[in-house]
Amino acid sequence: MSSESKNIGFGKLILFGEHFVVYKVPALVAAVKASTSCKVELSHKTTESEDGKWSYGLLVEDNRPAVPGYKRKKRDEMLEATKLVLKHFKVDPERQGVKITLGGDLCAVSGIGASASNAVSLSRALAEALGLKLTEAEINRAGYEGEKGYHGTPSGIDNTAATYGGVLSFCRTDKDPIFKIKKLPTPCRIVYASTGITSSTTKVVGDVKAKKEKEPKWFDDLLTQYKALYAKAEKALEAGEWKEVGKLADENHTLLQKLTVSCKELDHLVDVAKKAGAAGAKMAGTGRGGLMWAICLDAKSHDSVYDALSKAAPQAWKTEFA
Repeated sequence: MSSESKNIGFGKLILFGEHFVVYKVPALVAAVKASTSCKVELSHKTTESEDGKWSYGLLVEDNRPAVPGYKRKKRDEMLEATKLVLKHFKVDPERQGVKITLGGDLCAVSGIGASASNAVSLSRALAEALGLKLTEAEINRAGYEGEKGYHGTPSGIDNTAATYGGVLSFCRTDKDPIFKIKKLPTPCRIVYASTGITSSTTKVVGDVKAKKEKEPKWFDDLLTQYKALYAKAEKALEAGEWKEVGKLADENHTLLQKLTVSCKELDHLVDVAKKAGAAGAKMAGTGRGGLMWAICLDAKSHDSVYDALSKAAPQAWKTEFA
């Protein structure tokens, strides 16, 4: 196995709880099979006693598949995230050359956790290049530092899913996040699709925060509704009651519409999926663009929903969680 294929960060879909998770309530998240890979090459490190720097600077070769415009719009955030991860590992591009090559099969699109996948894969590759044997918790912390370059104050849910994979419950705290890996009784069939719109997590989260501060009762009412919904969703997920999960996904999407983070393009794809046979559907992640997902109860509806979304959306993908 090549070093690049080992140094990966998984993509993810938030099943329940985007935006609310920022305010220290639990959410459910699932990693997808696709991932970002990374390779890091370091030059000789110069010292103060040397006459000059023979090799220094930062070069990032971004070979990730992506929706049109994503890399351009996220370029500055990606570079800031890269610098933060380098700083975390005490690697200074002014003292040695750093070449980073990103790849993998995860299509970079808003809502799939591409930023966290990037930060986690970079953390793994840097650790390997430096000869460090890090725990998964240490990789997760390094990935979180990188996420700050994209999101300012990230919840931590994306980098945790990118690091550990699987289906997780997650809750932010003042210290390390609390998360638990869920073992599902039967596979969960999912189709997810992109609006083709790249949104800024920092801006959307900031907009919600500003509205929350201006209208605290509005937000508190939605948060109370979400907490009750989460309890039902966690129980249904653990029992493999996929029809109930679909119903609750619909309810969560309605809450996110009220939170002002959905958009007409997401709402349209949700409607398309349900008309094609999905048990339920909702937006995923930042919103105002990005992704939605739909849950399917059998192979036939899995195919029909995928076919419908493939026609209605710029990109669509099929996956399973287990």
